[in-house]
Amino acid sequence: MFFESHIGEIASLAVAFCWTMSALYFEKAGHTVGSLTVNLIRLFLALIFLGVALMATGNSFIPTDATAESWFWLAISGVVGFFIGDLLLFQSYVVIGSRTSQLVMSLAPMLTAIIGWVFLSEVLSLQSIIGILVSVSGVIIAIAGKRLKLNIPLKGFLFALGGALGQALGLVLSKKGMGDYDPLAATQIRAIFGFVSFLILMIYLKRMNRVVLAFKDFKSMKAITIGTIFGPFIGVVLSLFAIQRTHTGVASALMALAPIIIIIPSAIMFKEKVTAQQVIGAFISMAGAAIFFI
Repeated sequence: MFFESHIGEIASLAVAFCWTMSALYFEKAGHTVGSLTVNLIRLFLALIFLGVALMATGNSFIPTDATAESWFWLAISGVVGFFIGDLLLFQSYVVIGSRTSQLVMSLAPMLTAIIGWVFLSEVLSLQSIIGILVSVSGVIIAIAGKRLKLNIPLKGFLFALGGALGQALGLVLSKKGMGDYDPLAATQIRAIFGFVSFLILMIYLKRMNRVVLAFKDFKSMKAITIGTIFGPFIGVVLSLFAIQRTHTGVASALMALAPIIIIIPSAIMFKEKVTAQQVIGAFISMAGAAIFFI
C-alpha cells in the first residue's frame, strides 16, 4: 500500500510541521529569556515528556535495554545534534529570525546525503537526488534577495549553517547508533546528553539564575513548553522513526520543508511580509517533495 511503502517519507513531512511549530515558539521565548536558557529548559522538559511516554509504554524512565554501542553513538549524536547544532541554530533565531534560519537549514539535506553516503554507505537513487536538488533549489530561491544574493547578516548565516551541519551529522549518527532500536528510547538517550552538555555550559557561564527567572515567566514557559512538545519530543521521535524507514538524505530533504511551511504562520505571528519570490520558492520545494512519492 502507498502509506506503508512511504511511511518514512510521510513521517518526515510530519517532522517538517513539528519543526515549524517549535521554531516559532522557541524564537518567541528566545527573545525574552535568551537562546541558552530556552535550550536548557526545553531539553529538561523533553526528558520528562519522553520519560513519562516510555513508562506509559511499559519501559523505564531511562532506557536500560540499549547496547553499549547504541549508547555511545546516540550520546555523540545528542551532543552534536541537540547541543552544538541547536546551540548555533537557536542563536541564529535571535540574530536573523526563525523563518530565515530554517531557510538556511535547507542545506541540511545535501549535507546529510553526503555524510550518509560516507558513513552509512547509503546510495541514493537518481529520483531521490533530483528530488533533493529541486527541493533545495526552491528553498534557496525563497531565501535569496531580488538579485539571488543572501539578504541576511553573515554572522546569522554562519550560525544557521552550523545548525544545518549539526543536524545532518546528528541524524547520521542517530541512525548508526539506533539500528532497529525504539526511536522513543533513542531520543531519550540523545536528550540526556544534550541536556547535560547545556547544563555544564550554563554552570560554567554562571547563568543558572536566568533559568530560575525563566521558570517564573509564564508566557515564556508556555512558549517553551509548546515548542518542546513539537520539537525534541514529538518531532525528534518522528525524525528517528523516519530515518529508520528511508534514506537519511531523503528524510532530511522532506524535513527541510519547514521553512516553506513556516512562511504563513511566521507572517501572522511576527508580522513578516510574504513576497512573491517566497511563494514561487515554496511551490518549487513542494514539487521537489512530490518527486519522492512518485
